[in-house]
Amino acid sequence: MDVSRQQNETTRTERGPRARTRKLMLETATRLMQSGITPSVSEVAEAAEVSRATAYRYFPSQAVLVHAVVDEALGPILSWSSDSPDARTRVADLLATAMPRIDEFEATFKAALKLSLDQWAQRQAGTLGNEPLFKRGHRVDLLKSVTAPLQGTVPPESRERLAQALSLVFGVEVLIVLKDICGLTSEGAQSVAEWAARALVDTALRQAESEA
Repeated sequence: MDVSRQQNETTRTERGPRARTRKLMLETATRLMQSGITPSVSEVAEAAEVSRATAYRYFPSQAVLVHAVVDEALGPILSWSSDSPDARTRVADLLATAMPRIDEFEATFKAALKLSLDQWAQRQAGTLGNEPLFKRGHRVDLLKSVTAPLQGTVPPESRERLAQALSLVFGVEVLIVLKDICGLTSEGAQSVAEWAARALVDTALRQAESEA
């Protein structure tokens, strides 16, 4: 079963003490990830003072656990939507909503990214075994929504390419490049991301006009 679907089904079926135990584990895992650790289910169970058997009933793998923590950290980003008929406005609004939240939980998202990279290395080496993959991809649907106003103006293949290009200026990877490598502040990183996103949308529009 897909990690995200399994996560959603678990959330819907839990009430009362079960929900409180799950919340405790998520809060504990978030605290650990905010400190720079990518915890295993056993490590979260120990820190939360929950038995390992109980912990694995809620989160049967590290991938499921980290996926749940990431969804909690994303918060309002997951419910973002815009009715603006202008793609520039949509992308600016998305980044204004998302980048401060990503910055706030930067350590959590970096810990999740580390898990993704570790699993990639294990898969390449043939040592991953049956461990479920931690998959990231919320930005795909969000950026498709951003480019939706261009339907009828920009060809479908160009809209898809634009959404793919916008993915390069959206997410924790942006902070890694602009803050950790370029030395920008959080505000500076967001400003550059917004500038780059506008430039990409403008380029797609100019190209569509020239080809019309």
